Amino acid sequence: MEFTLEQYFDVSPGELYDAWLDSDAHSEMTGGEASITPDLDDPYSAWDGYIWGRNLELREGEYIRQSWKTADFEEEQDYSTLEITLEPQEKGTLLKLKHSDLTDADDHYIEGWKDNYFEPMKGYFKS
Repeated sequence: MEFTLEQYFDVSPGELYDAWLDSDAHSEMTGGEASITPDLDDPYSAWDGYIWGRNLELREGEYIRQSWKTADFEEEQDYSTLEITLEPQEKGTLLKLKHSDLTDADDHYIEGWKDNYFEPMKGYFKS
């Protein structure tokens, strides 16, 4: 299973990219502790260790591809793939999130992204 979500943010693609790949900013914008770097192949964790994976492809200010797993994945379940595309808009950025290589039972992550990332990120970038 895969899905794509879109959310507009009133900040530049560079600001979104930098915040996603910075431990302190990622923690602040989501409300869960994160450990992440802007370095290719580095491991990361987010939401107090609930999410983890590696940075697979990075194009500064434009694109992030990561392997992605949570504590809710079945023991034998492979990593899923997360792709973040940052498209500049007239006054901000359209973030496109594509989450693939999931099982049909993982459809709850659709609401999880909206509730646990997009909503808190809106508040973070307003301040």
